Amino acid sequence: MKPLISALAALSIATVQVAAAAAAERTVSIVLVHGAFVDGSGWKDTYDILSKAGYEVLVVQHPTITLRDDVAETERVIAKAKHPVILVGHSYGGMVITEAGDNPRVRSLVYFAAFAPDAGESVSTLAEAPVPAGEHKAPLVAEGNYLVVDREKFPTSFAADVDPATTRFMGAAQLPWGLQAVQTKVDRVAWKTKPTYYMVTSEDHMIPPTAQRTMAKRSGAKLAELKSSHAVMLSHPREVAAFIRSADTSAAH
Repeated sequence: MKPLISALAALSIATVQVAAAAAAERTVSIVLVHGAFVDGSGWKDTYDILSKAGYEVLVVQHPTITLRDDVAETERVIAKAKHPVILVGHSYGGMVITEAGDNPRVRSLVYFAAFAPDAGESVSTLAEAPVPAGEHKAPLVAEGNYLVVDREKFPTSFAADVDPATTRFMGAAQLPWGLQAVQTKVDRVAWKTKPTYYMVTSEDHMIPPTAQRTMAKRSGAKLAELKSSHAVMLSHPREVAAFIRSADTSAAH
């Protein structure tokens, strides 16, 4: 009799735990889109925090060779989500989510240190804006039909507040950025019709903070600012996750 009682008690506890887990599951999914020179692994800490909070989190692994292919890959991942989507983009990923966010499954957009283009703009045209004194442009180097960040300058330019051993490896392992991704102009602009959030990284040496503020303001985004390098998801994953969660208006946090 005692083994039976113990088994029933264990089953009851397991049932309660499953029910609690189900109750904690959020009713929106989060899709994370990385920027140029890196891949989706940079989102790992953010992914872990959001997953533990009950969200379905999907990470896009796009090749950053052409904007059209990157948008298509992002929309493929959006289609897999179980719930309406909060679409998140970092850096060049902002170009991608601006177009892919037009997808009807996308509920809102979240930009981190990202390009937020208007129709007819590309990374190239946005990069033509003058850089204010004291701010920096990315130290890019052409390699055929691709761009990379100067490997010696990568640690201080991309992620000055991240462990140098990590950033040296990132500089050596970076993905080349295709000129078709850099030069293609956006023709769909999701921030004109979707709730938009933007976090400016004030210590950014890749996309000038002034340019970030300008793009955020014209998009009508809910704005936050953090003293961070460009690689904000690596140096401040908790703040990044919290800002993404602020875009979830489906329930109390």
